[in-house]
Amino acid sequence: MSATPAAHPHHPIDDRLMQMIRGQQRLRGIFNGLPSPAIVEMCAYAGFDFLIIDNEHGSADLSMTEHQLRAARASGLPALVRCLEHDLARVLDMGASGVQLPMVESAEHASDLVQRVRYPLPGGQGGRRGSAFSTRAAGYGAFGGPAHTQRSNEHIVLVAMVETPQAVEQAGAIAAVPGIDAVFVGPNDLAHAMGHENRYGDAPVQAAIERALRAVQAQGKCAGVLALTPEEEERYAAWGGRYFATVTTALITRAFQQAARQGRAELQY
Repeated sequence: MSATPAAHPHHPIDDRLMQMIRGQQRLRGIFNGLPSPAIVEMCAYAGFDFLIIDNEHGSADLSMTEHQLRAARASGLPALVRCLEHDLARVLDMGASGVQLPMVESAEHASDLVQRVRYPLPGGQGGRRGSAFSTRAAGYGAFGGPAHTQRSNEHIVLVAMVETPQAVEQAGAIAAVPGIDAVFVGPNDLAHAMGHENRYGDAPVQAAIERALRAVQAQGKCAGVLALTPEEEERYAAWGGRYFATVTTALITRAFQQAARQGRAELQY
């Protein structure tokens, strides 16, 4: 009696994310800065469309980042990493399905990021990403070679973040850069840069968010923004937003606060 053949293993890079970004449906994701694969799995089981592992403001080291990417892939949740530029090469080699880069302020900056995310191709095409097939992204050699190069170049999502007034004015030009798949407006940083502290609900900041989202949509690219409430999501969707994200710590803290208040109320009886 012959043994049942083993199932073909998943490629570490989840190519569904690019399909989602290029589609037309509204996407709801979540930032996670907590260094916990369990939280990643919870986000998957909760039904979010995608995860952004937050290495800009989160506390995970690169080893934990890789474990979170494993948890996301195993639980079926497409995952990007928001990272600083000096970590870009290593995050890509860990098998991130996308990267989200903060503080992009010009088309020139966006073009440079595209070059750093894409592998070189024959004939001088592609980018200038360094090549290694021993990494998790290439299945430690199991998926190496030209097929890995092609899959990476075609399916790794690159998201540029617009977070200053200067970047808002350049949002359309940034979105128009070939290889930029989405542009995400960071409302908190934008509010601070505009002199409104964290009050991104102030009218001038909201007007800037609207300009950016509409400019990105006009270029046929996916426009994204932080949306912590259903009301925010609906408002931004009307302006062209389609890629929305909330934050794990905000949701967890709110749930804890509600439980603490409920507990005190019950003790009064």
